[in-house]
Amino acid sequence: MKQICSAIFLVFLCLSPPNLSLWADGPADNQSENVRRIPKLGIEVSEADHEQLTQEIVNLGELVQALRQDQREIVQAYLPDVEVFLISVFNNFTYQEFFHQREVEAAKQHLAMGMERANQLKQGKTPWRTQTGAVIRGYRSKIDGSVQPYAVYVPESYQQLGIDAYRCDLWYHGRGETLSETNFIAQRLRNQGAVSSTTHFMVHPYGRYSNANKFAGEIDSLEVLQHLKSEYRIDEDRIAVRGFSMGGAACWQFAVHYSDRWFAATPGAGFSETPEFLKSFQKETLTPTWYEEKLWRMYDCTDHAINLYHCPTIAYSGEIDRQKQAADIMEEYLRREGIDMVHIIGPQTAHKIHPDSLVEIERRLTALERTGRQRTPKEIHFTTFTLKYNRMHWVTVDGLKQHWERARIDAQIADQTLTTDTLNVTDLTFDFPAGEAPFDLLKPVIVSLDGQQFEAGRAKSDRSWQASFHRDERNVWKAGRRLETDLRKVQNLQGPIDDAFMDSFVFVKPTGQAANSLVEKWTQQELGHAIEHWRRHFRGQPRLLSDTEIGEVELSQHNLILFGDPSSNQVLKKIADKLPIKWGVQQIQADKRTWDASQHALIAVYPNPLNPKRYVVLNSGFTFREYDYLNNARQVPKLPDWAIVDLSTPPHSRGPGKIVEADFFGEKWELRPAHSTP
Repeated sequence: MKQICSAIFLVFLCLSPPNLSLWADGPADNQSENVRRIPKLGIEVSEADHEQLTQEIVNLGELVQALRQDQREIVQAYLPDVEVFLISVFNNFTYQEFFHQREVEAAKQHLAMGMERANQLKQGKTPWRTQTGAVIRGYRSKIDGSVQPYAVYVPESYQQLGIDAYRCDLWYHGRGETLSETNFIAQRLRNQGAVSSTTHFMVHPYGRYSNANKFAGEIDSLEVLQHLKSEYRIDEDRIAVRGFSMGGAACWQFAVHYSDRWFAATPGAGFSETPEFLKSFQKETLTPTWYEEKLWRMYDCTDHAINLYHCPTIAYSGEIDRQKQAADIMEEYLRREGIDMVHIIGPQTAHKIHPDSLVEIERRLTALERTGRQRTPKEIHFTTFTLKYNRMHWVTVDGLKQHWERARIDAQIADQTLTTDTLNVTDLTFDFPAGEAPFDLLKPVIVSLDGQQFEAGRAKSDRSWQASFHRDERNVWKAGRRLETDLRKVQNLQGPIDDAFMDSFVFVKPTGQAANSLVEKWTQQELGHAIEHWRRHFRGQPRLLSDTEIGEVELSQHNLILFGDPSSNQVLKKIADKLPIKWGVQQIQADKRTWDASQHALIAVYPNPLNPKRYVVLNSGFTFREYDYLNNARQVPKLPDWAIVDLSTPPHSRGPGKIVEADFFGEKWELRPAHSTP
């Protein structure tokens, strides 16, 4: 495709934040040495279309740039609803991601829609906010500052000045290797898709492309929901998660990770865990490392099956669909927990939703809608493997004995007594907000915690009640929060490396030279790879600053992703002696383990010593790579909290080089002894 003209590039700089294919099947996608590009390169745009798009992008870009300088509150609040059309077309045009001529025509229409909104916003008007039917909205993501699209179908009965709250269904889309932003917007403007509604909101997150709504795609859904609730009257107790194919996989993981947020979940097809799906569907021979197997537990819904005790679930499969495996294995794991899963089967149906089955699904959903989400259950059954997912209704897990091993809480309320049994939990909080504490105000609440009894005070006059507990050095439960001041793994500061890319981050490039030439070459290559693949697979331009540009604002607001070594990166140099793994000119040292620094490099995540409330990451973007793009079930963390890379093996489609050592840090972010590694 022809080089984009300099005028467009200048417009893009002003717009940037500060510094449908089916599943890929078959053995060809199991060959890591011959990996096809995702997304593939699109078509060449004709001379006439190139000229027209260039001019229209420039025109809209200049207007958006002017609006960015307009400090009126309404302009700043709703500018993303304009930018979403410009940025999507600009990206697809610039990176050759038009895959058919009809997409070029759609792009022209989207630029016209963006221009119309821009002119309306210039006048202080936002008519799309009161529009019913299909509406494209945009929001600015906290992760990388990018503008991300989503589609919402607003019921005809909805009135902006009304008082009624509405049910809302989140619908997760299927795998689409050519699902560019332009294609997503065009599809959603054409129709609602497989499931539609005229009575309640249907919301379609883009999910940052094709990742089964994991990692940044997971945060996308949470940000979409937050933005949606700020704009429309959404009933908090009547939000459902739904999806089919890859969207079914997304639905499963949202159902088990955030079970207490939804009144129902309706996953269809897709996958619900990694290993068995890849063996059965992809016919792949798996040879995971010990830490990869542990990290499967982040997104393997089978391990979290008991959490569906709190989320009414209606699974669907086509009778002859190979992806029926997803619901079958969840049914098996739920049965082990004593729960009988509703599994609707489309007779003699392959990979689609049978119309009769859809009628039955909708009937059951309507019945569940009448009841809505249960806000304060008397009984809790909750499991997790990480503090990333640490809450179920009125129970919050604040500390684990060991990450990536099963933690379990079973709690129930009877009269004034709260009885709880725990596994692998060191710190927890019970929290009933105003109006929800089911206790007599005149009597103290008795807490029985793994057999220990506590008199934990009375509920307050607003019917709220809270109490925290922790285990001491003798493993005995004590009332109150832990007073420890040392570093400790807490929610959103618990690793692994990929977790740093689920919140605001900035790539920090070095201005100096690495101590060793091989390290210099490798760190520069990995920085380039991280930038390119973030854009390609999570659809954003990451913030990029040099090590000399990092100040108090960056330290307070962002996770810092540092590339280089302590000789080349000034920020890394400042904190090098405060990290548990020492990286010198001659060697890298982890306790008594050492590696030649001329042939090895360090990858790690750790609380930033300059601001322990944020991460610092060394020399890594997200950890799954090109081979894993071929099947969404592979898109799981590939590295734990730290790793040593042998640079004699070049980066490849499955890793940044040869990993010669890798491990998790302990619960106090300490190095674990070498013998703890299986």
